Amino acid sequence: MLQHRFLDSARRSPNKIAIIDRTTGRDISFKQARIVGLILARRFKKLERGRIGIMLPTSGGGALAVLGAVMAGLTPVMINYSTGAKKNCRYAQHQCDFHTIITTRALLEKTGCPQLSSMLFIEDILASLGPFEKALAFVKSILPTLLLKRLVGRNNPEHPAVILFTSGSEKDPKVVQLTHRNLLSNIDSFSEHMEIYGMDRLLAVLPYFHVFGLTINLWTPFCLGMTSITYANPLEYKTVAQIIRETKPELLVGTPVFLEGYVRQSAPGDFSSIKLAVSGADKCPESLRQLYREKHNLEIFEGYGTTETSPVISANPRHDNRPGSIGKTIPGTEVKILSYETGDECAPGEVGKILVRGEGVMAGYLNDIEESSLKLKSGWYDTGDLGYMDEDGYIYHKGRLKRFVKIGGEMVSLVAVEETLNNITDMDVECCVVELPDAKRGSKIVAVTSKDVDPSKTNKRLSDDLPNIALPRKYVTVASFPRMGSGKTDFRGLTEYVWKLEQED
Repeated sequence: MLQHRFLDSARRSPNKIAIIDRTTGRDISFKQARIVGLILARRFKKLERGRIGIMLPTSGGGALAVLGAVMAGLTPVMINYSTGAKKNCRYAQHQCDFHTIITTRALLEKTGCPQLSSMLFIEDILASLGPFEKALAFVKSILPTLLLKRLVGRNNPEHPAVILFTSGSEKDPKVVQLTHRNLLSNIDSFSEHMEIYGMDRLLAVLPYFHVFGLTINLWTPFCLGMTSITYANPLEYKTVAQIIRETKPELLVGTPVFLEGYVRQSAPGDFSSIKLAVSGADKCPESLRQLYREKHNLEIFEGYGTTETSPVISANPRHDNRPGSIGKTIPGTEVKILSYETGDECAPGEVGKILVRGEGVMAGYLNDIEESSLKLKSGWYDTGDLGYMDEDGYIYHKGRLKRFVKIGGEMVSLVAVEETLNNITDMDVECCVVELPDAKRGSKIVAVTSKDVDPSKTNKRLSDDLPNIALPRKYVTVASFPRMGSGKTDFRGLTEYVWKLEQED
């Protein structure tokens, strides 16, 4: 159980700092975290019996609220506040059948979310603690470890540890329930694969409502006894770069968008403490790798995962990094590549659907038998991604199956068009490609760029690497792309925006 692993860490090093919270300026030791977790567990037990909503930023308060919920035997439902907080609160309550949402006033103010009757504020809970509650939690905290573990939940690895929602970048979010076994197996396998045992400080800025942030930024340091350096807003690149310089983390894990923001705001020497930089959740461009090499002499190790797999599926080993690949599978995880036309297993180098099996794979979507049966067969999870595996077991990601379009009877990869477009435009121009309906050809490709480009000249350069059928039919300039909480492009939102522009023309 996750809370048991945390208690082991707290018992080993009670006075060690568990969380350096750079949002509030507070340091929290493992001993303090254990006591606050026990206090919150007692409070939360009085509020709910099955699940409890948590809508808090990456912070000491956010981490302790999740810990308290799990210690109470509840399943925290992590609510995305970056893509419509009120709407997502209601969606989560409807899908998961719970009432209480733990949040903070500062977050509501920042997101413009109105206060809902079901909301309780973490600052009010902590401010209302009485002497008896504090004393009771302290007495519990010094009980023998085995007895304390029984008080915070008996060992049941199949008990739900968290409920998360898929990004919703392509359609409505699906409800993913992950167990303690799912998360613990992923933490242990990723830690072994990337050789992070012995590392001490981890920068934690990814949102906890995203599986990448929850597993790697919250539970990994809790379970391994590391110090987590938290900051609530990963988009404040200058501030995060300053935090890296001042607090000296050894492990930097992020999405390409965030990692690029930090390196551009840094000076040589600022990242001298970092021993390992890992990129995930989106394709890592070669230009970003080059920036880290030139400025900090750091290699980026790219990995791959999904919400449904807790999340890590594969990563490049530290002793044999192959830029451009998403690495080898982590221990205990299997991947096979199947032809999307015949269903047969693909030969090395042949592109097909990526399927995954292992202890990190969810049992199914919550209350959605139909979607679960489509995505899970005989323990194998169909990621919906396309890729291939080479002779040495390295996997190469080629994009989402849903990001392929059929034009004139031919399958065209939007990702391939996107990558080629990125290669021929300036580094400060962000590029994306979307599909819109076309009366004659079924679909047409529209290129979206953050700065104006010359359509005729650009298509002429694209034609050197792409067939005519894959060339964009139109170019649209959108200065700021819509983002998911993880920093990934919101393809669904961007497509809808471009479609509206098309209607207005």
